Amino acid sequence: MPRKPRKGKFKLKTHKATAKRFRLTGSGKLVRTKIGKSHLRRKKSARAKALYAEMVPVQGKGIIKRVHRLAPYLRKYKANPNARSGQAKKGK
Repeated sequence: MPRKPRKGKFKLKTHKATAKRFRLTGSGKLVRTKIGKSHLRRKKSARAKALYAEMVPVQGKGIIKRVHRLAPYLRKYKANPNARSGQAKKGK
């Protein structure tokens, strides 16, 4: 039996590591987390640890273009869909 012809465009796969590291704000700016946030934080002062919480806007057209290519649906959803689904699962 022959396959059905596809209608419309094909789906693009999201690069999951990129989707987890970057996020789009409501105004459309690309933001990232700061480095040095994951481990060895006991040595750092409370002020330094507090500064890790804020997101930093990404600068450089080349990097922004690459991130949009790797995670094409960041624009569509404006927030990280992985983070939301993870929180929803924990609440059950």
